[in-house]
Amino acid sequence: MHSVFKAAGIAATALAAVVALPALTRSQPASPPVPAHSAWKSTHRVVIQVTQNDPAVMNMALNNAENLVKFYKDKGEPLQVELVAYGAGLAMVRDDNSPVKDRLAAIAGSAKNVTFTGCGNTLTAQSKQENKEIRLVPEAHIVTAGIARIVELQEQGWTYVRP
Repeated sequence: MHSVFKAAGIAATALAAVVALPALTRSQPASPPVPAHSAWKSTHRVVIQVTQNDPAVMNMALNNAENLVKFYKDKGEPLQVELVAYGAGLAMVRDDNSPVKDRLAAIAGSAKNVTFTGCGNTLTAQSKQENKEIRLVPEAHIVTAGIARIVELQEQGWTYVRP
């Protein structure tokens, strides 16, 4: 008789655990959705690295910038984008051979929150290698070291993107 009560007690304990199981496995409620026009206070800041002399990569980087501008403009939220070109990617902002020169001018003319930066170290090295003075497109400005510029921006909280 004692073993019957013991078995019944085990069965009751198991049943209680099964009944409690749904309460233990219920997921927590999701965070409330962010309203379409949220009360965003600070500026979204994105740095896009370009290090390849490849028009497809350059165009992808420019597409990223334009898509970000449109997205945050539609949301009514401020944005800053800086494209940093160095190494082989400096070709993007070179005045003599940029395959995307027209796009740079168009974007600079329509999106004042997008800036273009070229690496001074790369510019000096390419000028020496090609034995000529290389200039950047008027829309671009020079920083001492492109990689250092990216590091500094990331340390200030900018989001890093590499297409």
